[in-house]
Amino acid sequence: MDKTYSNNEGVSLRERIEALPNDSVLFRSDFPEFHPEFVGETLAELTREGVLVKLAQGIYAKPTKSKYGTVLPSVNKIVQAIANRDNAKVLPSGMTALNVLGLSTQVPMDYTYLTTGSERTIKLTNCQIKLKRGVPKNFCYETRLIGLLVQALKALKQENVGENELQVIRELITQEPDKAALAKDVDMMPAWMKRIVKPMLKTK
Repeated sequence: MDKTYSNNEGVSLRERIEALPNDSVLFRSDFPEFHPEFVGETLAELTREGVLVKLAQGIYAKPTKSKYGTVLPSVNKIVQAIANRDNAKVLPSGMTALNVLGLSTQVPMDYTYLTTGSERTIKLTNCQIKLKRGVPKNFCYETRLIGLLVQALKALKQENVGENELQVIRELITQEPDKAALAKDVDMMPAWMKRIVKPMLKTK
């Protein structure tokens, strides 16, 4: 069969995409066995039909349809799919990091992540995702908690760390299972953050 229209099993590109589960994130580059121009045409056609939603250049989602309308994959799922595709690391930053850790209940309009991959902005219906290139030291922590906490405290600033924030951090510290990695990571935190967090390691 013509490689342009079907793969070796005789499955057309349209059939393959339609068989994907709802809530999937897919990329134009996911289908190397098909001719690139044909892939683009098929994705555009399925987008016009409402089967897919274009998130950014070369990135699509297969949404879930509900009685409330079209539901896109979560921000975290979209970001993780991009990171996996780029073989990159990602880390929430700014207000996003504060929200993930429970240090803020404010839902961000812009979700910001540091990445070791390519920078890009993805505009969704009611928010946008910004992937910004992060320096290597942001990704040097063994525990995800401390990597997140550094970003969250950087956004919060030292003068805004009150008793409520300290209590949340204490609870997060007690929940971290790998105490050895935790202690090592805390020692690598910026000095003012280390002064806040290190005493918490000694509490049960």
